[in-house]
Amino acid sequence: MKYRIQRAKGREGSTIYDYSAPGHYQCVPTRLFDIDGAGANDIEGGKIIMGITYFVPGGYTDFTNNPMESIYYILTGEMTLKTDDGETVLKAGDSFHCVGGVNKSVCNTGEEVCKMLVVLQPPQA
Repeated sequence: MKYRIQRAKGREGSTIYDYSAPGHYQCVPTRLFDIDGAGANDIEGGKIIMGITYFVPGGYTDFTNNPMESIYYILTGEMTLKTDDGETVLKAGDSFHCVGGVNKSVCNTGEEVCKMLVVLQPPQA
């Protein structure tokens, strides 16, 4: 398959799925596209993972790292991002991009559900 259209969750043909992400609390991570065949399969030769995570107020992730290059884009709400350099508040329209191995965490310090688009690229062999 050279391309793929993903239908909204609940629509016929949608393969978006919720999953449990280690170190994520009070949130619902979803996958729109992935590379491991777990449900929302990416295109042939695809190398990125993309999803939306819904964090309720107080929802957060552990302060840790993973080997994947990461982009977070805040669709609605706000998140406090923590890195080794300190903390900053990301609001709707803000984004964060880092290489793999960077210590980071996010916490919904706002008063509404935060929807965060997450794009990941695993290390390439």
